[in-house]
Amino acid sequence: MSIIETTIASFDGTKLYFSKNLVNDAKGAVVIVHGLCEHAGRYDYLTEKLNIHGFHVYRFDHRGHARSEGSRTFYNDFHQIIDDVNVIVEATLQEIGDIPLFVIGHSMGGFASSSFGTKYPGKVKGIVLSGALTRYHTKVAGELPLEIPLGTYFPNELGSGVCSDPEVVSAYVNDPLVEKQISVDLFNSLGYGIEWLKQHAKQFVDPVLVLHGANDGLVSERDSRDFYGDIASSDKTLKIFAYLMHEIFNEPSRDEVIDEAISWIEKRI
Repeated sequence: MSIIETTIASFDGTKLYFSKNLVNDAKGAVVIVHGLCEHAGRYDYLTEKLNIHGFHVYRFDHRGHARSEGSRTFYNDFHQIIDDVNVIVEATLQEIGDIPLFVIGHSMGGFASSSFGTKYPGKVKGIVLSGALTRYHTKVAGELPLEIPLGTYFPNELGSGVCSDPEVVSAYVNDPLVEKQISVDLFNSLGYGIEWLKQHAKQFVDPVLVLHGANDGLVSERDSRDFYGDIASSDKTLKIFAYLMHEIFNEPSRDEVIDEAISWIEKRI
């Protein structure tokens, strides 16, 4: 196995941190898309599992997050987050040749991944969503758009809701690469993005596995149920895990969740 850390210029020249965990004789490849305020490094365990099963793993930090360029946790147009994913997918496709590519997106990364599939259908073999923000049933930031001056920042108070494992929460809160503030502009962009995703639901046709924790306090599992019901994919699977919170890939029963995702991917190679 080899690990390569580099940067990639996105569609507008913004440099994104880009890492590759490569294996010999890969049977497929996976792009992991992280959530709001966090970073690619929080997916080391998932990456290791995918590597063991014979998958290359490609990861990046969203613009304005951790090691990537851009104003911190800031979007003024939700298409930026979609087109960043597209740039990473395109670069990965060019590198991997004929092996199949899948995307795994968590939370805001689930918004990015489901929106990528909506805007750029058929580019990947399948998409796995984890606690994805695809509707807005849990109003974590209040009603959107926020009537607050643009450029205003809130403290990141997501930590307590991420996981039932106190060690995961503590590691999140103390992680220097986890962003400590969130811009109003980002929340408002996501608000518009969710409306766009809803309106274009029928354009989502890719195979998809929709996973969610029933006790997710940050993103409601109703988001996933609505998204699942609205999309046009003929190959779609929904699984709500009882008792689990937001970060289902970090919960104490994470192996069960990860195995579920990997076996779904393996059936579609």
